[in-house]
This record gives sequence, structure tokens and C-alpha cells, in this order.
Amino acid sequence: MEIAGQTAIVTGAAQGLGAAVAALFAEEGAKVALVDRNAEALASQAKAIGGFAQCCDVADPTGAADAVAAIVRQLGPPRVLVNCAGIAPAKRVLGREGPMDLAAFDTVVRVNLIGTFNMLRLAAAAMSAAPPLDDDERGVIISTASVAAFEGQVGQAAYSASKGGVVAMTLPIARELAQFGIRVLAIAPGIFETPLLQTLPPEAQAALGASIPFPRRFAKPREFADLVLHMVRNRALNGEVVRLDGALRLPPR
Repeated sequence: MEIAGQTAIVTGAAQGLGAAVAALFAEEGAKVALVDRNAEALASQAKAIGGFAQCCDVADPTGAADAVAAIVRQLGPPRVLVNCAGIAPAKRVLGREGPMDLAAFDTVVRVNLIGTFNMLRLAAAAMSAAPPLDDDERGVIISTASVAAFEGQVGQAAYSASKGGVVAMTLPIARELAQFGIRVLAIAPGIFETPLLQTLPPEAQAALGASIPFPRRFAKPREFADLVLHMVRNRALNGEVVRLDGALRLPPR
């Protein structure tokens, strides 16, 4: 699919990977709908690229449904959804204060996994009603997993579980939505220069950067966006989770 002239929804678009994807889509001529719960940052990013901003919690069924409906009214049915909204707090199962608060685990899964599925189901419904394009394609859905889905570190039980869920659901959903001409993919990024990374202590950032085989640096959000664009364009890609990590394999700590 060529993105020019098509409606594309990007969640987590106020910053980081989502902002990079939204900016590249706008450069390529797409009608970009930016979704995030940070209203101020979202409005600024949407204005910068000429996009349409919709503030919502991706895991809220009503709020997300209203956001998708508003996007369809304003820009037309979506042809692309890129799920980038996510959080990555680190917390041990057994810490100094005792067992991990169950609500903390629930919050991570709610945003990263349930929020991803919520937006996916709503966008898929809108895509399925659109007329087919070349090869009877109606849409592309790309979600963001993580290398932590495969080798999560100490303190990443909730995060790894949530991203592992994104990985696990990609193939069965791709198989189900094939009948509608909708492709479903996921990217498992390694360590990227994003605001999430900046929350780590400097010594942790330095150690992580040095652990990447090649290129020996943090990946750039634009490199993530470039892969997303290729996935949209390459109709042979479906049901796959692609690691984008410079051959990184996370150590236990």
C-alpha cells in the first residue's frame, strides 16, 4: 500500500517512536491522525506536522471508540494503524517493600496490551468497511512489542508480559483478518533514543548502549519509522514480528 492520500492512525504520537512515525507519514502525504493522552504535547506535535489530534486513553473502550469515530468523520476510514502507545515502569516481583503491587502490574498490561488490542479491534472494524485496494488489501495494522518480550530483564515482569502478549496475538489476528484484506504485524524494538530511555539512570543508559553489537549506539526513532513505512508498502509482510535491535540480546540485569 502506498501511504500517500490514505488515513493513518498513530497512537502514542505525542513523542518518541509514535511521533517519528506520524512525522514520516505526513512527509509521505498521508492524512495522519495522532492519538495520545498527553493533550498539550499531542496538540503541539499535530500542529507541527499538519495532523489531526485526538486525545484519549487507548485502553478506554468508550474514549477510543469515540476517537476512531471522530477520525473517520474528519479524515475518512483508516487504512493504517500503528500502535506505539506504551509505558515501561520497572518493578521487582519481590522488592524491599514486599510483593509487587498488583495494581502496578495491571496498569502496565492495561496500557500496553489491552490498549493495543482495543485500538486494533476498532481500527480493523473501520478498515473492513472500506473498499479494497490493490490485491484486495484494505488496511495494515502494526503494533509495537519489545525485545523484552523474548528476554526480559529483572524488574520487567509486567512489561515483558504485556509485550509478550502483543507478540503472541499478532499471528492469530493476522490469520483472522486476512479474509478482510487486513495485514497485521508487529515490531520488537531494542533500545531507542526515546523519552522512556531518559528515565533510566545515566550509568544504566551507558551500559545498555555498550551492549548493542552493531551499530554500537541507541537506535533512532526515524529508523523505527522507516521500518513501519516499509511494512505498509510491502504486501508480502503479514503475521510477522520483526526485531529491530542491532543484534541486541538483553542480559538478566
